[in-house]
Amino acid sequence: MFLLEFARSPLTVGAIAPSGPALARVATAVVPRTGAPVVVELGPGTGAFTGAIQRRLAGRGRHIAVEVNPRFAQRLAARHPGVDVVTADATDLAAVLADRGLRAADVVVSGLPWAAFAETDRRDALSALVATLPPHGALTTFAYVHARWAPPARSLLRSLRSRFDEVAISRTVWANLPPALVYCCRRPIERGR
Repeated sequence: MFLLEFARSPLTVGAIAPSGPALARVATAVVPRTGAPVVVELGPGTGAFTGAIQRRLAGRGRHIAVEVNPRFAQRLAARHPGVDVVTADATDLAAVLADRGLRAADVVVSGLPWAAFAETDRRDALSALVATLPPHGALTTFAYVHARWAPPARSLLRSLRSRFDEVAISRTVWANLPPALVYCCRRPIERGR
């Protein structure tokens, strides 16, 4: 299914295979194991990170998955009935949260294909998600090692560093195909600062 959806819409799917369990563990490590956090998953696709988030939450908090592809969203909702799956664009995140009576997300785990985004689309999506994070909020997203030095990947890292006080880069996750690394972004910088 993943390869078929990539063929239909390579710019919204962004990869030919889903992320693996090793990458999922690193990308979701920021999800608290205590309390009742609001966790938003952007671009969950077929759910490579969804199961890992659910295991970390262990029935606590809220898990909202925002997927633009309706076929992926339908399949994800069927496989993970405890997840609030929404067919929407990442730029609509504030409205998605408001529809659920929420103002912010504690954690955003992104599977969005940033390298496939046009500069304005990437800027708009990042602005939308940063606007929904409180001062203690965190974002994780990933990049493929082989493309890390390409202009879109370098632009993404600059954008993250301009929007967060801290951007930590994980060790390479060699067990993923292709190998990847995770950006863990903390303390969003307020606009106008």
